Amino acid sequence: MKRFLKIVFSRFVIVSLLILVQLALLFVVAVRFTEYFVFYYFLSLLVAFLLTLKIVNRKDIAEYKIAWIVTVLLIPVFGSALYIIFSGNRLTEHTKRKMSEITGSMRNTLPVNPDVLSALEERDPGVACQSRYIANVAQCPPFQNTSVRYFPLGEDMFPVFLEELRRAEKYIFLEYFIIAEGQMWNAILEILTQKAAEGVDVRVIYDDMGCITRLPSQYPKKLAALGIRCQVFNRFIPVLSARLNNRNHRKIGVIDGKVAFTGGINLADEYINVEVRFGHWKDNAVMLRGDAAWSMTVMFLTMWDYLAHAGTVAETYDHYRPADAVPEEACSGFVQPYTDNPLDNEPVGKTIYLNMINRAKRYVYITTPYLIIDDLLETAICNAAKSGVDVRIITPHIGDKFFVHETTKSYYRHLIESGVKVYEYTPGFIHAKTFVCDDAYATVGTVNLDFRSLYLHFECGVWMYGVDEISAIKEDFAVTEAKCKQITLADCTGGFWRNLLREVMVLIAPMM
Repeated sequence: MKRFLKIVFSRFVIVSLLILVQLALLFVVAVRFTEYFVFYYFLSLLVAFLLTLKIVNRKDIAEYKIAWIVTVLLIPVFGSALYIIFSGNRLTEHTKRKMSEITGSMRNTLPVNPDVLSALEERDPGVACQSRYIANVAQCPPFQNTSVRYFPLGEDMFPVFLEELRRAEKYIFLEYFIIAEGQMWNAILEILTQKAAEGVDVRVIYDDMGCITRLPSQYPKKLAALGIRCQVFNRFIPVLSARLNNRNHRKIGVIDGKVAFTGGINLADEYINVEVRFGHWKDNAVMLRGDAAWSMTVMFLTMWDYLAHAGTVAETYDHYRPADAVPEEACSGFVQPYTDNPLDNEPVGKTIYLNMINRAKRYVYITTPYLIIDDLLETAICNAAKSGVDVRIITPHIGDKFFVHETTKSYYRHLIESGVKVYEYTPGFIHAKTFVCDDAYATVGTVNLDFRSLYLHFECGVWMYGVDEISAIKEDFAVTEAKCKQITLADCTGGFWRNLLREVMVLIAPMM
């Protein structure tokens, strides 16, 4: 009974009910208009026409435009209200101006080393073009003098992560979409508390939406009492607003600016398979040791300064720069951490994926928990397969969200008909977001193949070229594929109602 009451009176349930009440009020207003049929009819036509013009002329992807046009035309008043509230680039101009400091600080703090870029140019001018794109648009330069270690599972990463935390001497910076109390977080928190008592600067950032069912609303005060500073990204408030769309989906762990972790793994028990939610949870991560770790330190600091309203003074970041970040065995290749955000309408994560697909000559292996893509990505994937490139995609067999999983399945038929090999991870849920191509380059990070990750969220990842650990990523794909079921065209037939549901879900996917 106590557990039931705790759920009923949880912040998530309360704010969700308040959101539903607001949606119901909008619907009631729309219905009431029908009592004035003539007025309503002509007004709705005018509103639908004006909004359609606005939507058509927006600089946006076609899928967004089609979804909103259909919504506005089918249910003019209610649909128009939804469009006004939830469309646009989901951040106010005031917020954009404030958060633009993040980009400016990264540009000032992370200049491109011309020697590194020249070395990459000598290795492969074409690959250097992708590196320059990331450096110019995301303000994230390439690095050498860095070692890379790949972890195919959360339980592989976790003990190494704990050991690196124990070695911290100056600071520990953690930024995660989800933090949940349990074995994983409790073990981490014990070390953080000890380190804070020793004088280590310990800071935590988490996303409020990601943790709304996992942590109490006053959790930052609990951490503060332990000597740990904490900031919450985009607090979830029960008001219909486009700002609900923008979440901090990044996963960053930095120790002393010398070691950094990223990938799909959040700090919750299912990510290390202590708790079973959707079968076996397949995830991954990378650890960087050396110069590239500094780039992820700056990513954290710029976000921290924005959330703390501290004002961004890039010069002060030198205080956190390690004096010696030389790894014992630096890789021979190039490592380029990157971040993506919805501030500039520049989908960095998507463009990196597209460039990798378009440059592939032999193979592209992809793992993703969601496969909900726009026409440009779908066309690139299909064209690569039609050109003879071995394109393989692994998705979950057990989905974490029914409607999202059904939407993912709706893309199978066209991909398979084009020659793409699609697999489902039969032991459970695959949360890894990985591309590996031609034994030459790869990326591991937080960017899902869905509209939210590609266009709405703050994301991050690591792009690699000529790194020895790329072979480990490829090997992990082969091991994972061996546990999968290959999807055939016969598997794509779901019956009339299920196919109808999938078609509707594809239509509204950009608004989800």
